[in-house]
Amino acid sequence: MENVLLAFTLTLFAGLATGIGSLIAIFTSTTNKKFLSVSLGFSAGVMIYVSMIEIFVKAKDALVGGLGITTGNWVTVLSFFGGIFVIALIDKFIPEQGNPHELRKVEDMNKPVGDIKNPDLMKMGTFTALAIAIHNFPEGIATFTSALQDPGLGIAIAVAIAIHNIPEGVAVAVPIYYATGDKKKAFKLSFLSGLSEPIGALVAFLFLMPFLDDIMFGIIFAAVAGIMVFISLDELLPAAKKFDEGHYSIYGVVGGMAVMALSLLLFI
Repeated sequence: MENVLLAFTLTLFAGLATGIGSLIAIFTSTTNKKFLSVSLGFSAGVMIYVSMIEIFVKAKDALVGGLGITTGNWVTVLSFFGGIFVIALIDKFIPEQGNPHELRKVEDMNKPVGDIKNPDLMKMGTFTALAIAIHNFPEGIATFTSALQDPGLGIAIAVAIAIHNIPEGVAVAVPIYYATGDKKKAFKLSFLSGLSEPIGALVAFLFLMPFLDDIMFGIIFAAVAGIMVFISLDELLPAAKKFDEGHYSIYGVVGGMAVMALSLLLFI
C-alpha cells in the first residue's frame, strides 16, 4: 500500500508541473532558451536511457519468464511498438491548433492584450488544455505502474515527465491569457490540464492492478518504454533543438543519460 501512495504522489507531481509552466509565463518577462533547451534535452536523455536500458529489459525478463523465450521476446517487441502506436494515434487525432507540441514563448504574454474577448485565441488555449489532458493520460499510467514496480525508477520517470510538462503549461497559459487578459484563468486551466495524469494513475489502479501479474506487468512496461521513446523523439528533442542556441540540447541529452545511468548503478 505504501508503494501505491508513492506512485500516486509521483504521478500527481509530474502532472501538476504544467502549473509551473503557467507561473513561468505569468511571472517572468523573457524565455530562458538555454535552460529550456538543456532541461528538455535532459528529460529526453533520461526517458530514452531508462526506457531502452531498464524498462524494456525488465519487461522482456518478465515476459520471457512467463511465456518462454520465443513468445516472450515477440510479445515484448509488439508491446513496445504498441505503446508507440497508441501515443502516435493520440497525437494524430489532436487538432493541430491545440497540439501541446506547439511551442510558445513567455514573451507572448507581454504582447498587448487587445480584444480580451478574442474567441479564436480562447478556443486555441482551451483546445491546448484539452489536448494536453488527453496526451498526459497514458503518461500517468506510465508513471504510476513504473513507481509501483520500482519506486526509484518511478521517481526518475516522474521528474523527466514533470520537466517536459513545464513548456506544455506555457502553451496553455499564453493563448488563454492573451484571449482573456486574466492571469488567474490562464493559470487555472494550465494547472488543471495536468490532472489527467493522476486520473490515468487512478484508472491503472482500478482496472490494471487486479490483473497485474508478471505477464501483464511485462506488457505494460514494454508499452511504457515505447510511449516514452516516442515522446522523446517526437516532442522533447525537437522542442529542445528549437530553443537551442548551440549544442545545449545534446549536452542535456547526454547529461540526462549519465544521471540516469549513475542512479541505476547506485541501486544495483
